[in-house]
Amino acid sequence: MKKVKAMLAVLLMLTSAFSVTACGDTNSSGEESFEGTTLDEERANALLEAAGVTTNADGELDVNGAVMGAATDGSGIQLTGELSNKTIKWFSFWDINPDASGKSTPADLYLFQQIYGGNIEYIQCTWANRYEKLASSITAGEGADFFPAGDLDAFPKGAVSGMFAPYDDYIDLDSPLWEDVKDVNDSLVWNGSHYLAVSDVTGDRCAVLYNRKTVQEAGLEDPAQLYADGEWNWNTFEDMITSFVDFDNNHYGVDGWWYEFGLMNTIGVPPIGVEDGKLVSHLADPAMERVQNWMYDLYNEHAFLMIETGEWKEHPEYIGEGKTLFYPVGLYELYAKPEIWQKTYGEDVFFVPMPRDPEADEYYIPVGMDAVAFISGGQNPEGVAKYLDCKRFVLLNEDARSVADEALTKDYGWTQEMVDMKDEMQRLAEENPFFDFTTGVSKDCTDILDGSLRLAGKGTPWNETFDSINSTVESYVKAVNDNPVAG
Repeated sequence: MKKVKAMLAVLLMLTSAFSVTACGDTNSSGEESFEGTTLDEERANALLEAAGVTTNADGELDVNGAVMGAATDGSGIQLTGELSNKTIKWFSFWDINPDASGKSTPADLYLFQQIYGGNIEYIQCTWANRYEKLASSITAGEGADFFPAGDLDAFPKGAVSGMFAPYDDYIDLDSPLWEDVKDVNDSLVWNGSHYLAVSDVTGDRCAVLYNRKTVQEAGLEDPAQLYADGEWNWNTFEDMITSFVDFDNNHYGVDGWWYEFGLMNTIGVPPIGVEDGKLVSHLADPAMERVQNWMYDLYNEHAFLMIETGEWKEHPEYIGEGKTLFYPVGLYELYAKPEIWQKTYGEDVFFVPMPRDPEADEYYIPVGMDAVAFISGGQNPEGVAKYLDCKRFVLLNEDARSVADEALTKDYGWTQEMVDMKDEMQRLAEENPFFDFTTGVSKDCTDILDGSLRLAGKGTPWNETFDSINSTVESYVKAVNDNPVAG
């Protein structure tokens, strides 16, 4: 896969920031809450100018949004064609459109509006009821068009259940707009068709947050320096934890809900993957046994806060208070105004990728995706494809980085060093992409795996867990492979 060099943080905030299972704050209605800004009109116009977007020979945009020609970035990549139906229906627990919270128009939507006169109708659900409500919506013939699929629990079960439809007739993966992610999309073919429209891979799914002041006062080496020196790995991660943990003085090692899968993903072998159009279980892989045994060792070294305290509530504020050393979590935690994230993590917070598995052939980190699924019975798949073309157009524009960096530094109070580290994580994700579909097989399989894969870090030896779940998981995988689509 060719590298996508200009990753717009404003797009990631609207996709991967909301796409990690069980990540993010949730309000009382079950919807994800979001603090921060995206792309205001001034920056959107700057992006259009940087991209060299024109809609006719004179470079004029139709004030009514009517299509008058083709947009191009000057390198042969174009947004062309017209839409007879300009409305696409977005079924989700978060809205792409601007809203009363102050969120501005994202760049991809702005292009969709300006070039195609398009608009997005929001059909609201909650995180908890999204699949049940989607099934009801399809049965009722509401014509919802597309669904957020970047959380990795939508595939392949959405295709197997018949809720999602192939997009092969609407997106040309060989076109200049999509060729950079063709390999990724082709690796996820199901039953001979493409169901996940992956606009990009993302490297911000899970990072190790820490407070530099805490590290310095403990006499430990900065993980960022260890990373720069090629020494940030399981061994140095573990050494720092064992040196820091001291319950008598309120010093804790690792906290959060994401560290188990964050650490597991560093082996580069997902518990459940997709290979050659089939689900594959890797529970018996030696690398899985190795990472599970390591987490068991960390448990015995009193590394995990919630295990030791018995209080099943994460305490991210302990990072800011100097009590906890590491807090693995998605970078969406820092996609907010600085007074918000600094209140929890402190002004000295920084982050690095998950530590490298010293025995892996490459440096693997948890990889997410910016992806959607076309909904069965959708009334405007052509419109969704044009919107996704706009998203790809923004991602491919080389000059967009300055706009994205400005949003991170000006709106979110990031330092240039933080921006550079985010870019470094993106590089790792692009160089070694792989996806963990542990939650994408079926609800029953998810219920088994989500808990069982965490047991080593709670004091249960991996061999006991493996013996108790492997045959059952294999049967779930086989059932899906034998019946790959509904009907």
